[in-house]
Amino acid sequence: MLFCCSLSPPGPQAYPLPPFQPSSFPRRVRSSGEHKSNKKVEHQYFRAQSSRAKVQSLRPETHPADGYCPPEQDPEADSAGSPDVDALASRLPSCGSVADVRKVHAVAVRSPDAPGIFVANNLISSYVRFSEISDARKVFDGMPDRSVVSWTAMMNGYQKSGNYTEVVRLFLDMVRSGVRGNSLSFVCQLKSCGGQCNAKLGRQVHCCVVKGRWGNVIVDSALVHFYAQCGDLASALMMFDKMASRDVISWTTMITAYVQQGRGDKALQMFSEMVSEGFLPNEFTVCSILKACAEEKALRCGKQLHGAVVKKLYKDDIHVGSALVTMYARNGEVFDAQAVFDMMPRRNTITWTSLISGYAQSGHGEKAILLFRQMKMRRVSVNNLTIVSLLSACGSIRSLCLGKELHAHIIKNSIQENLQIGSTLVWCYCKCGEYMYAARILEEMPDRDAISWTAMISGYNSVGHSAEALKSLDDMLWDGVTPNTYTYSSALKACAKLEALRDGRRIHGVVNKTPAFSDVFVGSSLIEMYMRCGKVDEARRVFDAMPEHNLVTWKVIITGFAQNGLCEEAFKYMYLMQQEGHNVDDFMLSKVLTSCGNLDWKSDDISLSGSTTGSLG
Repeated sequence: MLFCCSLSPPGPQAYPLPPFQPSSFPRRVRSSGEHKSNKKVEHQYFRAQSSRAKVQSLRPETHPADGYCPPEQDPEADSAGSPDVDALASRLPSCGSVADVRKVHAVAVRSPDAPGIFVANNLISSYVRFSEISDARKVFDGMPDRSVVSWTAMMNGYQKSGNYTEVVRLFLDMVRSGVRGNSLSFVCQLKSCGGQCNAKLGRQVHCCVVKGRWGNVIVDSALVHFYAQCGDLASALMMFDKMASRDVISWTTMITAYVQQGRGDKALQMFSEMVSEGFLPNEFTVCSILKACAEEKALRCGKQLHGAVVKKLYKDDIHVGSALVTMYARNGEVFDAQAVFDMMPRRNTITWTSLISGYAQSGHGEKAILLFRQMKMRRVSVNNLTIVSLLSACGSIRSLCLGKELHAHIIKNSIQENLQIGSTLVWCYCKCGEYMYAARILEEMPDRDAISWTAMISGYNSVGHSAEALKSLDDMLWDGVTPNTYTYSSALKACAKLEALRDGRRIHGVVNKTPAFSDVFVGSSLIEMYMRCGKVDEARRVFDAMPEHNLVTWKVIITGFAQNGLCEEAFKYMYLMQQEGHNVDDFMLSKVLTSCGNLDWKSDDISLSGSTTGSLG
């Protein structure tokens, strides 16, 4: 420790009051509960020095034979000599705890020479390093003069603690005080603007960077990140393209921006360009790309990354392991996800939740619940996504008992107002047949959005209560909530089961005026509704107007033709389906042949006789 004072204790006048009074008094003085005024502290301080001087004057003087009289030693001094400014500043970065920082701070304020800006800046940075923002601010406020490093260190502390408003306030105060910012202060401000989505102020900072020619790879990467956080991918890409030099961080920033905005295809493309230009991805890049593989169902790319991780080409940590579990689970490979999970030396809540969610979404509700039991036994904390995944698992296996247990946990932790949790809870009770519970929870939710209402409609549909599903749609519209594509799809399925042509046409009229009409699932539900109601021509018009067709769309229209006795049309569309690259599976073929009976029908393209297929076989 650097507790130092002079060899001969001076009188009271040689001990000036600490320059950071009252804020920079050592924490150990005021943390013991002694709330005394500054005057009383000063009085005790001078009285102690006076008593010490009187005691020393009464001591007998002893002179050695050589006539040299060494200066008297202060019994309370820890080491000789006054503390050196450079020594104090160099000591602070090596402090292993906030207590060590406070000890150095105490030495600094008791030094005969008042600590300057250099030591104060290091004190601010050290307090920020241990998240003691209030102590750092006290040092900052007590500084008679501040440099750009002082302002930047304080802004960095607030930015790391998430207090973006105070960062902006400090930045504006710095500008008003006439201190010019540097590249690090601009980076700190850009991060805060991105966290607040304050596009206006962020663009102003960008202008300052351009005018002051502060651009470098760090500042440019911060600008890319700022525009990405504000959802302006075009400006982020433009800034990225203008960068004179790039590093792994700038590439990772752009890739992560694409992933967060749901553009996984672009992220995978940019990752390929990054590797081809000779950049070695880091663990953050790998995590982002694995998330893109999960969203885009790019299992092959995900397995290649997994192989690279196994070969130690990339750093393997808990975050990469959790991303691998999520990637395999999202692609339906839950057993591969389990294998990765079992080999991980450490796991966190995200890892457990990813595997539980994968089992729940793959129809393995029992395994999801079993994994949750193991999670509780190991005392791993759960988050909101864990609860949502477990409620999905309970609904899929209709485990009402565990659903109520989770409901009690939700109420106990006061998270019932969370929209995602509330919506999934509604869906779970509907799947378990407890419609009264579901309706009550939906009614008690402070904010009901389209997801909440869709969960109710979908829940009614799943158990065959189509009339209640349509009534919920009416209640949703009266509540002023705009349906989404899943709402329309669920409501149209209810119309198809009830053969409610009038309601189906009404929904079709609303869908025609929204972008939802181009959605392939809404189109498929419209075709199914018209086919079930016997309106084949209207179903065909919907099919022809769709911008794209998937396997579900082809199956719906082909089986619709067969059920309405139009077997020739069914076989023609089966041929067209093959022409577009979709395979006709045995289930569809058997369903069509069962509906059509013994048909002997020939054409230039298709020849069928009973259950024997020509070009379709």
